[in-house]
Amino acid sequence: MTYFKMFPAWLTHLFSCCNSHSMPLLSERIAVKALKGFSENGLLRAIFPLQSIERGTGAVNVSSQRLIDFCSNDYLGLSGHPALEKAASGAIEKWGCGARASRLMSGDLEIHHALEEEVARLKGTEAALIFGSGYLANLGTISAIVGRDDGIFMDRLCHASMLDGALLSRAGIHRFRHNDMGHLESLLKAERGRYRRALVLAETLYSMDGDTAPVEDLIALKNRYDSMLLLDEAHAMGALGETGEGLVPRCRSREIDIQTGTFGKALGSYGAFCAVSCNLQKFFINRARSFIFSTALPPAVAGANLAAVKMLPGCNKSRGRLRRLSLWLKNAVIQRLGLETPGEYHIIPIIIGENQDTLALAGHLLKNGMLVKAVRPPTVPRSQARLRISLTANHSMEDLERLVRALDNGISKISQGV
Repeated sequence: MTYFKMFPAWLTHLFSCCNSHSMPLLSERIAVKALKGFSENGLLRAIFPLQSIERGTGAVNVSSQRLIDFCSNDYLGLSGHPALEKAASGAIEKWGCGARASRLMSGDLEIHHALEEEVARLKGTEAALIFGSGYLANLGTISAIVGRDDGIFMDRLCHASMLDGALLSRAGIHRFRHNDMGHLESLLKAERGRYRRALVLAETLYSMDGDTAPVEDLIALKNRYDSMLLLDEAHAMGALGETGEGLVPRCRSREIDIQTGTFGKALGSYGAFCAVSCNLQKFFINRARSFIFSTALPPAVAGANLAAVKMLPGCNKSRGRLRRLSLWLKNAVIQRLGLETPGEYHIIPIIIGENQDTLALAGHLLKNGMLVKAVRPPTVPRSQARLRISLTANHSMEDLERLVRALDNGISKISQGV
């Protein structure tokens, strides 16, 4: 038992189901050693179930405690909208619960095509292709369009799914400083000639910093250096744009090779897409492994997605409210808390720095009835741990006032070492 005393009691519980007279499996020993390191460095993560979600309020219930949820990406509050629920149940009645197979087998349903046509219409592209998730969309499209003889030039803050797609492609990878177009151009100028093809990767609205990419500059550089451009609209889709199309203007959509986006954030459902030309859609049907070898989206999900996309042009009131809440909170963080934040829209990060301080502040907010998660490495760079505050149209001004007061109190306690 001496071996176990070096670990916290909760870690030793991992072995409770093992025979005390036998050596734990190698996988168990690896897991326990890693978990001990995570815990010591303030990097341990855990999941916990929500008991219920209050529709229309932005609140959740956890362990019988009501919490205002500032973690959700349900930016327009559509996840509980009656129109989405009705569309989901109608799709189940017509097609059943599952698509039964990949789309290249017998899982291709009419509703999938209707959804793709509606996405293409919204985004201003010739076509679209749906995937099981945003991760699968980026992984599949990037690894399909470039390979060993090609080069990828990507923003350092691109999402993990984009980096993993780049790694899977086996292309040469060059990472430019965040939103630094001068650095990107210097890399393209020096390295583009080495490669058969080049692909530039960026997000339009960055998920952890909440700032935006210079879309026009990216288009200009990709044209100047005969490159392709993929823009991830995951956090902009639905919440931004005149009709919810995101940050890429419809008039410029066909100048961008690939736009990826998700139904799992502002659209309140699940799944993802790439908006592309007709030829690229056919290409990805034949080459994107995450599309080819995945079961198609369930009918209920596709039905909810289709209803959400059709609703977006009529959601200007919710988008306007979300914008007003975002501006108020950003100003409050700067003026009342004396902090800086790179957030430009509905993602407002508060960078604390150290992991343990960030966890302490998140814990303080939890005690005060607010759910705000501490985001730590490797999701963000070292020494840039932060609280990522996500706003939705369901939040109220009272919610935001309460959040700012609790933040002010919590930051004061941390600065005083309390």
